[in-house]
Amino acid sequence: MLEARDLTKSYGDTLALARVSFTISSGVTGLLGPNGAGKSTAIKLFLGLLRPSEGSAEVLGERPYENVEVRARLGYMPEHDCLPTAITASEFLTHMAQVSGIPPAFARTRAADILRHVGLDEERYRSIGEYSTGMIQRVKLAQALVHDPVIVMLDEPTAGLDPAGRDEMLDLIKRTGRDFGISIVLSTHLMGDVETTCDRIIVLEAGQVVEEGEVSGFTRETETIYIEVVDRQDEVLAALAAHGITAAPDVGAIAVQNVGDAEYDLIRDALAESGARLRTLGPRRHRLTEIFGDGGS
Repeated sequence: MLEARDLTKSYGDTLALARVSFTISSGVTGLLGPNGAGKSTAIKLFLGLLRPSEGSAEVLGERPYENVEVRARLGYMPEHDCLPTAITASEFLTHMAQVSGIPPAFARTRAADILRHVGLDEERYRSIGEYSTGMIQRVKLAQALVHDPVIVMLDEPTAGLDPAGRDEMLDLIKRTGRDFGISIVLSTHLMGDVETTCDRIIVLEAGQVVEEGEVSGFTRETETIYIEVVDRQDEVLAALAAHGITAAPDVGAIAVQNVGDAEYDLIRDALAESGARLRTLGPRRHRLTEIFGDGGS
């Protein structure tokens, strides 16, 4: 879908991207990194809004800053607010559909379908200026989808949203990829957004790729078993020790390392003997925050 080859972009003395190379296939790919890592620059290069200083950015085998026609197959949800406030979402989406080449007879129907998809069916005749932050984000996503692109690039789609709104947006992004078959590039500095939504991850830092691969490869299950009980944790620890199982408290749970089939039987017996009420038992998956650090980047 997308390919960067020794992609370099500088703004005067500032180097935003330094000879990065990566490919993005179909599905949902996360472009993760702190502010200033080069994520937005990479997106604008693939959109053809910028030209590389060196190297190339290709979309479906074409360079969008040289071949304007390939841009019609792209959708873009910008990070910053950029919507007209005096017109309705229905009017705006209909206009965007027509600008993209959809005949007027079909543009209004297409706009209504997309607004229904993003959850704005009942609000589509209100002025955008009356919308909440979450509704504005949905309109921005809708305009990126209205012309039925092959690839959509989302720049910080959960910016400004509260936790509930963020979860709703991420669920909407997943449904968009699944229901429409559109490939998605999700640019964010929030690891949780990538972990929740994406199949693959590319991590940028200071204009360079520092990690890339399947998200499942980074969040694979550990060999450590975690036991969460409602009560009697000390009794569980004592019963495990009596069966020769080394265990230790770990953030509200009991961690047991290097567990095999035999150890599972002993853990079962220890739990029964302790009289504790079991909440969960099983391996815990690594989180991206554990791999790349605890910060928001």
